[in-house]
Amino acid sequence: MNNFQLYPLKFQPILKDKIWGGKKLKTVLNKPIGTSTECGESWEISGVPGDISVVSEGSLQGKTLVNLIEEFKGELVGDKVFEKFKSDFPLLIKFIDANQDLSIQVHPNDAMAKERHNSFGKTEMWYVVDAEKGASLISGFNKPTSKGEYLDYFSSGKLTKLLNKEHVFNDEVYFLPAGRVHTIGKGLLIAEIQQTSDITYRIYDFDRLDAKGNKRDLHVEQALDAIDYSYYQDYKTQYDTKSNETELVSCPYFTTKRLIVDNELNRNYSTLDSFVVLMCLQGEGSLHFGSNSISYTLGDTILIPNKLSELTILPSSFSKLLEVYVL
Repeated sequence: MNNFQLYPLKFQPILKDKIWGGKKLKTVLNKPIGTSTECGESWEISGVPGDISVVSEGSLQGKTLVNLIEEFKGELVGDKVFEKFKSDFPLLIKFIDANQDLSIQVHPNDAMAKERHNSFGKTEMWYVVDAEKGASLISGFNKPTSKGEYLDYFSSGKLTKLLNKEHVFNDEVYFLPAGRVHTIGKGLLIAEIQQTSDITYRIYDFDRLDAKGNKRDLHVEQALDAIDYSYYQDYKTQYDTKSNETELVSCPYFTTKRLIVDNELNRNYSTLDSFVVLMCLQGEGSLHFGSNSISYTLGDTILIPNKLSELTILPSSFSKLLEVYVL
């Protein structure tokens, strides 16, 4: 018998300074980055070893995500999720502020990550919270290619000419399966949902130097067998932008919907054998469960335990939420 009751959980953000970071996590999303001028990431919910999320409020305040999974098991994450992942939380939820271009990179798939790093692979998706005028990103290749052609472009210093560049606008979505070469460009504030993995192969870093005058490590050889060299006609996810509830991405690792909440909205999760994550990208309001409620505001990320099958969202201003779960 658990001494505590589960409720919608908020966690202390795990803040990461990056050479390419900025101040938008504070100025737009109200994250407590202090005086940092290069905070690149806010890990909202993390089960990555060494960076385990800690509950920030309520009767479970101070407990780690791993503590909670071990204590509540399927009541928190869903029986099917617990059976598969045990005390590992399967998703890493982030906000990313790119004040400069990130490195060009790729992530390994499950099989390669398991063999090389005893880790999960890294399939991810991006939702563009805010895009400065002229902002862009890279996703995939701009023509059919091969490992040999890729190496020719890379060794001649012309890799970027082979990559697909997208001009980016608010509310666009990009799905990036493991193996897709990519980078987030300067001027983008992104919500990222991904598998629990921190394995990144950095291919090219624009020859920049860190604060100590050193170049960051590259992983050119490791990346070669991780890259998907296929060419795709469209790298941007198309979705119904006018619908108040629309599915953005559904893959073996996560399903993400966008909710537009301008009136009371009832959510019934009884058919899901999963936790649910809500990320607030706009507005504020409250979540009501039983006779209790908690508030949400821009920048909040909230974990809804599997045990709470019904939830009412009451917006006090027009709200835009991402809703994430595992099928």
